[in-house]
Amino acid sequence: MKTLLLALFLVLPLAVCGQKDVTKFLGIPVDGSKSEMIRKLKEKGFKEEESPKNETPLLVGKFNGEDVNVFIASNNNKVYRILVCDRNMRSKTNIKIRFNNLVKQFENNKKYFPGAENASEFIIPDDEDIAYEIMVNDKRYDANFYQYAENDSLLVDAAKEYIISEYGYTLTTDEFKEKLLEKTLELMSMKNVWFTISEFNSEYYISIFYDNKYNAANGQDL
Repeated sequence: MKTLLLALFLVLPLAVCGQKDVTKFLGIPVDGSKSEMIRKLKEKGFKEEESPKNETPLLVGKFNGEDVNVFIASNNNKVYRILVCDRNMRSKTNIKIRFNNLVKQFENNKKYFPGAENASEFIIPDDEDIAYEIMVNDKRYDANFYQYAENDSLLVDAAKEYIISEYGYTLTTDEFKEKLLEKTLELMSMKNVWFTISEFNSEYYISIFYDNKYNAANGQDL
């Protein structure tokens, strides 16, 4: 076993306890109360509409050149998801073009990295009949990306805090480094942004999910 001094050398200094780097939508952290999120989105130009059955707050506006509906999901009064859906439906051909263009936009945006070895893995081939694949083979068309940390040192410090709280100073230097890498990658995955093709009455639209996994339900209420 390595000495406690070596472990302490690796973990100091630590960030302020509890700091989190969370997913952002239009620069707004996907966090806080639903009412506060609605207020901030209205400041961005979105307008509130009454949603079907008055279940979920619905805002409408423009996003990335598209007319969209925006839904806000919360858990224990903390926002964990912003859902952005196209208001205009498309044919199976046009939705494939829109999906592939969106993959390329995310790939070329330096704020994101793909949840696959290469973003090209998400591209739908030109000759693929998505209507058949969805209806007959129940295929899902998803593309998964993550937002880069805004401050790498805070991200690593958060991983260090977790490891110390979980293991204390019992790990060897090599074990600590391995756990640090694992936890840092896990924290990076908490800033998840993904999109999918949704279908309604044989027409299609894109749904984009901005998820803050820190606030999502993880079984604590079971």
